[in-house]
Order: sequence, then C-alpha cells, then structure tokens
Amino acid sequence: MGTPTPTKGALVATVLLSGAVLVEFLRRTPATEIDPRATCYALSVLSFLFLLRVAGQLAVVARAPGWLPPMRDWNLAPYRLVLPAQTAFLVLMGLICYDLFRSEGVFATPSPNFGRAAVWFSYVYASAIVLRYALRMTRRPDQRWFGGTIPIVFHLVLASFVYVYGSFHASY
Repeated sequence: MGTPTPTKGALVATVLLSGAVLVEFLRRTPATEIDPRATCYALSVLSFLFLLRVAGQLAVVARAPGWLPPMRDWNLAPYRLVLPAQTAFLVLMGLICYDLFRSEGVFATPSPNFGRAAVWFSYVYASAIVLRYALRMTRRPDQRWFGGTIPIVFHLVLASFVYVYGSFHASY
C-alpha cells in the first residue's frame, strides 16, 4: 500500500509552509540583530508543524486511521524511544519560543558563536536529509515520491527550526 492521498497533501503542505516560513523570515529580517519576536513567530509555526507530526503518529498508534500510513513509515528507531525524544524536542522548542516572545531568558540571550555553529549545523543536517531522500528514492523507485518521507520531511522542519534559531543568535 502506498502513502494515502491525505498524507501526501499534508507532506506537500508541510514542505511548502516550512519554505514559506524561511522565505518570509529571511525577507523580514535585517542583516544585523534579528528581532526575537520575529524569530519566535517563525519558530512557532515550525514547532506547530512538528507537533502535528507527533500527533499524527500518536493517532496511528491509537487508532491506525486509513488516511495516515502505517507505523513502519514513521520512524527508523523504535517508537518507545522516538516519542520521549519528540516530547523533549517539543518542550525545548516551546521554551525557546517562550523566551523569544518575552525577549528575555536564557534562550533569548544572543550568542553569536552558538548561532554560527547552529546555522552551519542546519546546513549539514538539511543536506544529509536531502541525501537520505535521494538515496531512498533511488533504492525504492516503487515508493517514489512519497514512500517513507514522513521522517524526511519533518527532519527538514527541524533543520529549518535550527537555521532560524541560529540566525537569530548569529545576527548579534
């Protein structure tokens, strides 16, 4: 069975929305001292997309709806390990957004060295995920374009989060 049509639509929408967030963030941010609230808004959208991924996976575990693919298409690692990691990421993402919204706190205190390292990491991370996608599509032509892409798409969402957050820090 292939990826259900509603899931395909959601994956395309996720990629388009993530791209739009990045374009708008870059368009609205100056070359120096990016506003914490502008960063917060971009990161909030990316966090919400990741939350939808986690919620979708929970729906598959609880009810296995036909409009979502089976569990084997969601992770490479066992779900008992993935869910706590995803929860920790969501908590951290929420704390980062909270501090940036308030423009104060440990996550809103600019650190240019951290920011440059985070932006660099986001490039490496996104490149690795694009390579992963290319390899999967080469090895599994029967699943082209959407087979097994849920983790790939949402790793790109996380790479976008790291890029935006790193850009905030690097701008100071």
